[in-house]
Amino acid sequence: MGKKWRAWTILLFVGLGLVGWAASRQLGREPLVYDDEQKGLEKQIIIYFSHVVAENTPKGLAAQKFAELVEQKTNGRVKVEVFPNGSLYSDGEELDALLRGDVQMIAPSFSKVTELVPEWQVLDLPFLFRDEDDVRRVFTGKVGAELLRMLEAKGMKGLAFWSNGFKQMMSTTRPLIAPDDFRGLRFRIMPSEVIEKQFRLLGGEPIAVSFDRVYQELEQHKFDGQENTISNIYSKGFYKFQPYITISNHGYLGYAVMMNQSFWDHLPKDIQQKITEAMAEATQWNLQESKAQNERELNELRQREDVHLYELSEREKWEWERKFAPLYEEFAKRFGARLLEEIRESEK
Repeated sequence: MGKKWRAWTILLFVGLGLVGWAASRQLGREPLVYDDEQKGLEKQIIIYFSHVVAENTPKGLAAQKFAELVEQKTNGRVKVEVFPNGSLYSDGEELDALLRGDVQMIAPSFSKVTELVPEWQVLDLPFLFRDEDDVRRVFTGKVGAELLRMLEAKGMKGLAFWSNGFKQMMSTTRPLIAPDDFRGLRFRIMPSEVIEKQFRLLGGEPIAVSFDRVYQELEQHKFDGQENTISNIYSKGFYKFQPYITISNHGYLGYAVMMNQSFWDHLPKDIQQKITEAMAEATQWNLQESKAQNERELNELRQREDVHLYELSEREKWEWERKFAPLYEEFAKRFGARLLEEIRESEK
């Protein structure tokens, strides 16, 4: 037993010696050699950009465009890794994840932001915008900048507004033309106080469902209708379950592109400038591409025999607007009329 004990002791000291020798190399007595790629990675800034829609939608394409522009403008110093389809966080989780710093960038719908900044409910009001030119002027102008600044108090850096397009109404069994056509039907909505009240004014039953669950619940016939953009309807195949589509352009689905404020504040100033430039270019590209994509995919839906499209007349739109008037009155009573007036002024 004595000889065995001495042998194990020798092996133990040899092992400890090897560990000490390796540690001395790590501590700088014999400097380690890095190749060029490793040196580059030491300085690279990684930005995780999480969103919940498909890659081939206006938001998904704009996120990829932004990532490419950032890499070009920073010569690879910053890499934006895009995670689509809710692969990192669902739309009910991503705001909290951003605030915790678990992800650096998100682009939630306006409706999600209203939970933190109630004044943003203005953007969910039906018939707020007449056309894409109105949208562009508000998103990229004084009102848009003011709305984005409201995010700073909540720990978020507002970078831009992106577009998905005008929302249309969908139904399982019949076209939705007059306000009375909504009565008694169940409608999937995004979590939004304004949108919920919109459907209640029409006599429908609103049911809040996160975007990542819509297709599954359509398969299970959980609701009778919904509102969505043509690009979402087409890319996600929602028309397979709800083939009656009313071209109403009654609301607008847009996104607030934002970054964790603390992360942004710790970026070098030159990197902030390059990201700002890339975002401006990606935003202009998005506004043009979202319009073109919705028009292109609407034409695709027109060709389908299993899809029934109905376009509201001006008279029918006026009936909807009259039904929604109380929403504007309530918003002005709660938050004042200034934001609404500024939006109307910018649309002229």
